[in-house]
Amino acid sequence: MSTTQPIRNKHQVRELASYYLRQGQIRNHVLIVLGVHTALRISDLLRLRWDDVYDFENNRVRRLVNIVEKKTRKAKIIALHRDAVNALALFAAQTAKQGRFLIENPKTQRAISRIQAYRLIRDAAEALAFENRVSCHSLRKTFGYHAWKSGVSPAIIMEIYNHSSLAVTRRYLGVTQDDKNKVYLGLALIA
Repeated sequence: MSTTQPIRNKHQVRELASYYLRQGQIRNHVLIVLGVHTALRISDLLRLRWDDVYDFENNRVRRLVNIVEKKTRKAKIIALHRDAVNALALFAAQTAKQGRFLIENPKTQRAISRIQAYRLIRDAAEALAFENRVSCHSLRKTFGYHAWKSGVSPAIIMEIYNHSSLAVTRRYLGVTQDDKNKVYLGLALIA
């Protein structure tokens, strides 16, 4: 069985995020956008309710989301990137209801299952002919990989992920030999 990898190509991240948007499936678009911008595990992402991300009193998307992670039981505050805010605002215009799950099955009014989330992500990746295996966890890993590539300290990424060690975070980032080679070849210390 192959290991889930981050989506290393930013163009592919954008393609994946816009795949369902082009089809008018805003819920699925929001699932992917939040997945890559929050670094949440799919179990935490699917537990989000509208009240967590939307301020009904002021009729706007929240900029900060407070959650308690299911796996670690640690409190976490997530600042929402403008792309996530925009996706949620678009979705809220047609769907926002107090007390309801954010990513729900409209027939059952329950959160979609992890399996359904996996199928949505996999189907989009297959339709876009991605070479690597893409899953729900790929979204979380994509966040860390691109944060690291943009210069964010692995120690900060470790904190965001709530990992117990830097070694776990390093494996998680999916660092390849090509990434290592770029460091060797790009670091000009003498000239």
